[in-house]
Amino acid sequence: MSGEGSPTIKVDGHGMNVVIIAGQWHDVITNGMIAGAQRTLEENGASHSLVRVSGSFELPLACKVALENGADAVVALGVIIRGGTPHFEYIASATTDGLLRVMLDTGKPVGFGVLTLDDEQQGLDRAGLPGSKEDKGAEAAIAALSTAVTLRHISHK
Repeated sequence: MSGEGSPTIKVDGHGMNVVIIAGQWHDVITNGMIAGAQRTLEENGASHSLVRVSGSFELPLACKVALENGADAVVALGVIIRGGTPHFEYIASATTDGLLRVMLDTGKPVGFGVLTLDDEQQGLDRAGLPGSKEDKGAEAAIAALSTAVTLRHISHK
C-alpha cells in the first residue's frame, strides 16, 4: 500500500476551523473517509463542519468558497473510479488541478482526499473502514490541519 511509512502527526488544532467537503458518489467509501477526517480533527482539537457536493468535479469551487469565507483549511474527499471511457482522466485531472489552484490562490491548505481508483475494492481498502488497510480521510485531514498550523506559525514570526 502507498501509505506504508507515512508519518504519525499530532498537532494542536485548537482555534482552527476546518471544513470537510465531500462528494456524494460511492457513499460507503466516502462516508468512511468522512468519519476518519472528523475523528482526526476532533483528536487534534480543531472545530469542523461537513458540506456535501454532487461529486469530485464540484470540490474545487466549494473548497474555494469555504476558504474565502473564513475556513482555515478544507479537506476535500471524493471517489473517482475508472470506467471504460476517458471520463475518469478528465475528472481526475480537473479535480486535482482545481484543488491545487484553490490552495495556491487562497494561500490556505486543501487536504487532498480524492481517491482515483481502478475498482471499488481499492477504495474500500483506503476508506478507514473496519478491515481497511489505510484511512485516507484521516490522512487528508491531518495534512490540512498540520499545514494550517504551520502557516499560522510562519505568519506570526
